[in-house]
Amino acid sequence: MSERISAVLLVAGASFMLLAGLGVHRLPDLFMRLQAATKASTLGVGCLLLGVAVHFQELGVTTRAVLVVAFLFLTAPVGAHLIARAAYAVGVPLWKGTITDELRHRRRAPEQATADGQEGAPIVPPTEKSDAP
Repeated sequence: MSERISAVLLVAGASFMLLAGLGVHRLPDLFMRLQAATKASTLGVGCLLLGVAVHFQELGVTTRAVLVVAFLFLTAPVGAHLIARAAYAVGVPLWKGTITDELRHRRRAPEQATADGQEGAPIVPPTEKSDAP
């Protein structure tokens, strides 16, 4: 029974890794590629390592596999988020089919950033508050 579970986990992991590779190859911009690489490859490596742990059924192998999966699940999304924020901050272009840019107000306008004497100051649009009901 453990061989079947191990085989299913290994095939699922290899499938997720294949999807990650296809996503990195086919998706149109950096942000979508980063998402595909992070999510699919994290699931793929997790399934592969859990398949190895089920196959060997030894405490040392299982402990290492679970720790590596936990480390990967904690660090891969954080690293991808930091890379995406840095890419957005330096102005990496979005895909032309992007419908909304929810972080548009955080972009910097070069003429305004230097107008007030502070290089790189963030441009935040003013918010209107009204006391009317």
